[in-house]
Amino acid sequence: MLRDDLNNDVHALLLGRATEAGATRRTALKVALGAGYAAAVLPVMAQTAINTPVAGLSVGEVTIDVNGFKMPAYRSAPLGKTNLPVVLVLSEIFGVHDYIADITHRLAHAGYLAIAPELFIRQGNAQGYSEMAKLMSEVIAKVPDAQVMGDLDATVQWAAAHGGDVSRLGVTGFCWGGRQVWDYTAYNPKIKAGVAWYGRLVGASTPLTPQHPLDIAGKLAGPVLGLYGGADTGIPLDTIDKMKTALAAGNAAAQASQFVVYPDAPHAFHADYRPSYRKEPAEDGWKRMLAWFKQHGVA
Repeated sequence: MLRDDLNNDVHALLLGRATEAGATRRTALKVALGAGYAAAVLPVMAQTAINTPVAGLSVGEVTIDVNGFKMPAYRSAPLGKTNLPVVLVLSEIFGVHDYIADITHRLAHAGYLAIAPELFIRQGNAQGYSEMAKLMSEVIAKVPDAQVMGDLDATVQWAAAHGGDVSRLGVTGFCWGGRQVWDYTAYNPKIKAGVAWYGRLVGASTPLTPQHPLDIAGKLAGPVLGLYGGADTGIPLDTIDKMKTALAAGNAAAQASQFVVYPDAPHAFHADYRPSYRKEPAEDGWKRMLAWFKQHGVA
């Protein structure tokens, strides 16, 4: 599994998160290039990067208490609004960098309290790595699923105390976070709906990752929309077929789950800071995600 995640994300850049008064995404790219990334990447990234305005939003870093551990997170919400539907945003292996923060901005403009917790931070700072192999072996490989579930529970509790209505709770995530969308939607009975962007569905059982989406497909608390690329070499289409079969044999939420496969889209087709970005599938998937949340009570 780790090798597959590495192959899926080998072209990614580790970007610093832009603040309201801080560096732009273009500046972050220049920093990354200075650390040894190929200059040929820059024109593609500069053309496709999305930088959502934060006017009318309350945005920034917060700290969430998890049994005494202070977990950083990034949250966005419509300014001055409370009783908001909540969406958890689960990152790729690179942590809560600029792209993930921007996802929360987009969701806040759609009326959500959106929160992206730093789910690897106990193991290390994902943004501090310039070598992918070290990031995978020293950080990602050491993150237990049980820890992730507990951190997400604490994030939900934080949301409930800070303007969120967790009776309208959704979750979305990308790549590594996409896999966790499936798992958390089976774990937390409060989840109304999930949207998984190209998260792996199968894998070997280990002490840290005892179950994978295929193993828990029939026990979802809310229906999940899976958005996947037909040209994703790390997620074979036959694993999607297996997941569909497992969902069809599961509970009502599992049976209501759906997949959309974009035939020519690669892995990470929504990641606008990477060469893998595909505008039409990314925009279509975003519209489907918002409609899915609305349809299933996360609005």
